Amino acid sequence: MNEEKSRDYLAGRAKDLATRAYMNNFVTHTDFLSVSEQALFYNILASEKIPANVHEYHGAHFVMYGGNKDAERAMVCFLPDYMDEESFIMAEQEEPSVLACVRIKPVNAKFADNLTHRDYLGAVMNLGIERDQIGDIFAGENEAYLYATCDIAEMICKELIRIKHTSVKCETVKSSECNIEPKFEEIGGTVASERIDAILSFVYHLSRSEAQRLIEVESVYIDGRTAYSGGYDLKEGARVSVRGHGKFIYLGTENTTRKGRLFIKVKIFV
Repeated sequence: MNEEKSRDYLAGRAKDLATRAYMNNFVTHTDFLSVSEQALFYNILASEKIPANVHEYHGAHFVMYGGNKDAERAMVCFLPDYMDEESFIMAEQEEPSVLACVRIKPVNAKFADNLTHRDYLGAVMNLGIERDQIGDIFAGENEAYLYATCDIAEMICKELIRIKHTSVKCETVKSSECNIEPKFEEIGGTVASERIDAILSFVYHLSRSEAQRLIEVESVYIDGRTAYSGGYDLKEGARVSVRGHGKFIYLGTENTTRKGRLFIKVKIFV
């Protein structure tokens, strides 16, 4: 599906879900969206003159939710009028109705393979499950946590019994029980400014023209939105994803050198 068709499909789907949530007063949601698909959704809002700080579409408030504060893949959840973003997330964490967290552990850790994110994802998709029904997977040394729609989570718990040569057991748990956090490396250095092209150059050891090229081909996303200009100044706490390179969180400036350069810090996810 090309980008124009993807945009038209997502716009139509989002409009239908928002209208149903507004008219029938219950939660509706998309499938899990990748970072680029989330950016596409925000571009649709922008094209309809909806301000970035207004989380409402066709009468329904919405929240981007992936089950975990560090989730990369997320659903757009459209809310009934009696529920706001905070109450929705609190309700989901206590008694999930939209997505569930599945803990996957080896039956016998002593004889378990060293399983990776790719192993967990491949085993789940071998059950016939589509990628957009699965959220993020956080893989640890002897366990993993996977986010999925509630019905898919139930299916995984019933049918996933082996990954490679390792027998596994699955159970749904509260999101708060996911104690695996993404690994990152904190680095610091100097840049001429907080422009996104300057910071991309620093983080990924690129020339400014190479950084600008990534922006021109719409491969850079800031807080889920496509970056269109190299002149955009990053704000402290901004989450940046770069297709083909990875993602990082901008931690802001610490001081200024005698020559007027800014000393910055970022967290690069590894």
